[in-house]
Amino acid sequence: MSNFKMNTKCVQSGYRPGNGEPRQVPIIQSTTFKYNTSEDMGKLFDLEAEGYFYTRLQNPTNDYVAAKICDMEGGTAAMLTSSGQAANFFALFNICECGSHIVASSSIYGGTFNLIAVTMKKMGIDVTFVSPDATEEEIDAAFKENTRACFGETIANPALTVFDIEKWAKIAHKHGVPLIVDNTFPTPVNCRPIEWGADIVTHSTTKYMDGHGAGVGGAIVDSGKFDWMAHKDKFPGLCTPDESYHGITYAEKFGNAGAFITKCTAQLMRDFGSIQSPQNAYLLNLGLESLHVRIARHVENAQAVAEFLEANPKVEYVNYSGLKSNKYYKLAQKYLPKGGCGVVSFELKGGRSAASQFMSQLKLIAIETHVADARSCCLNPASSTHRQLTDEQLKEAGIPAGLVRLSCGIEDKEDLIKDIKQALDSIKD
Repeated sequence: MSNFKMNTKCVQSGYRPGNGEPRQVPIIQSTTFKYNTSEDMGKLFDLEAEGYFYTRLQNPTNDYVAAKICDMEGGTAAMLTSSGQAANFFALFNICECGSHIVASSSIYGGTFNLIAVTMKKMGIDVTFVSPDATEEEIDAAFKENTRACFGETIANPALTVFDIEKWAKIAHKHGVPLIVDNTFPTPVNCRPIEWGADIVTHSTTKYMDGHGAGVGGAIVDSGKFDWMAHKDKFPGLCTPDESYHGITYAEKFGNAGAFITKCTAQLMRDFGSIQSPQNAYLLNLGLESLHVRIARHVENAQAVAEFLEANPKVEYVNYSGLKSNKYYKLAQKYLPKGGCGVVSFELKGGRSAASQFMSQLKLIAIETHVADARSCCLNPASSTHRQLTDEQLKEAGIPAGLVRLSCGIEDKEDLIKDIKQALDSIKD
């Protein structure tokens, strides 16, 4: 369905039922699949035929939904994972090994930062973090002879910085490595990183794609544009025989369009087993069918809330790229002309005490650690996720004690603003 518009892809791409087949994506809740002969099954194990033999590697329900996300992002192959964290790990580890090096934006989700800086470092993979606002020269200087990947987030969670995809892709390609971009917050409805030079795109489908806080999941999409064999010395896992899988050389057998995802499935999913359940994939698909409608409302609500907060005297500052006062406004107009996401962060002038009073008075907006679903929610990091830090440590981390992260759902924007206003009015100096 590559010739159709995004709205149509959200609804109908990935699964096209035949005559008399289910209209909705079927849930294939089975661990195994039956074959008439050992030869038939052997062809699957040899990657000589299409089909399924064990859900830990592939499942029809998952593949239908992955195909939809692939089409939405403009890629050539995709796979689902158990979480967004698993998607980012697989995407990086698929081309990195002990002795490799990663260049990553310093403004990324804290869990991903820890994954790369701590856990993957224990595996012998080093990293250099660079500010997303760094100059081309500063980014270029971070690359080393053993660099194998470059990583960033389109809109960082929770910093809300906007990633200059084109600039980072240009530098990554200069060094012969792919750019991996986590596109969770904008979704392909609002940004398609592949069109700006990204090679691999990841998602925490738990967020806007699912959209209802119903199922945890992740996805990886390959653009099919990176020429692995042109840099075969850097990527032996893709460009030399895999002795753990019949001596297959993925880049030769499946080409640029299929090598990355095939290796990721046949090797990493086989060994780590971070699968998304068919039930969760089914729920994800239900969310995708309305994504194009919901994401527009999320953005509309967030823009209205950000403008209201910016004008309120009890608010120190508002961080939302849709505001003309925001440092990323110009960059957002380039990459996110239809808007970014529904998440807004703001600092209250009264610090920790003001944030606590504000949160306690909210009636409609819930206090949760989650973001990016149909219901509005918020969080004060100083009193929850970062409560172990002092006010001075919070300031050094760029998370002032009075900071509130607000995820605007798809309720009526006037009701959201009314709830925020009464909570702000309750704050006593």
